[in-house]
Amino acid sequence: MVTFEFDGEKYKTASKHQKEWGNDLISEFSFKGNEAVLDLGCGDGVLTEQLALSVPRGTALGIDSSVHMIETAKTIHRNNLKFTHLDINKMNFENEFDLIFSNAALHWVKDHKRLLKNSYKALKACGKILWDFGGFGNCANFIDVIQKKISEHSYAQYFKAYEWPWFMPSKKQYMDLISAIGFSSYIIKERNKDRYFSNASEMIRWIDQPCLVPFLKQIPQELKETFRQEVIKEMLKRTQQPDGTYFESFRRIRICAQKQEEIR
Repeated sequence: MVTFEFDGEKYKTASKHQKEWGNDLISEFSFKGNEAVLDLGCGDGVLTEQLALSVPRGTALGIDSSVHMIETAKTIHRNNLKFTHLDINKMNFENEFDLIFSNAALHWVKDHKRLLKNSYKALKACGKILWDFGGFGNCANFIDVIQKKISEHSYAQYFKAYEWPWFMPSKKQYMDLISAIGFSSYIIKERNKDRYFSNASEMIRWIDQPCLVPFLKQIPQELKETFRQEVIKEMLKRTQQPDGTYFESFRRIRICAQKQEEIR
């Protein structure tokens, strides 16, 4: 399974919109304060800390497959907060969590059938998942630009056996997946979170972290900066608006599902 390394410090400055979505997602859950919470793809740990603050008598665990993200996250210290370097695909918890949370991360997981099964197993009876991630139509401008770029003669040789890094399903696709798992109830929503970046610098920071990471990994060192600059130039040209902002489509899948009660 392919994983990617991200720069946690750069991500902090490039993830303003992800943090906004994450705080909105957290607000949907009614905390008692004693829950055990798992954050999948915790990134720099900022949202995991918010979860820990919501459960002062409980615990919050953040996991991420990126060593550098976890290193950044571990600079946050709270008694009920822990971060672990772990690939989501390899998690093997059982009956441990009241809530499994994830924001802007699970489109990096390709096998959601396995993800859902492992999450169901990890939940306590009546536990819930609360996820928000990229869905069908997400980042349409960047995806079009990058698909054309990696098919160009200069770069195509490096992407011959390339595995596309994201799974961005429609609501219908996800309903088909989750209906076979055994959750007692679930709600799936498609959400439009299109964004106007305030200036070119903000757009470039987002392109760099995380969008370009899986593609730069394929390219020889001497071509990385050229590739990066070409993508940025095309993205800025394509997305600039008359008022100087830069537009990108952000389409989300939001899921809340509950595990069945224990049968006595």
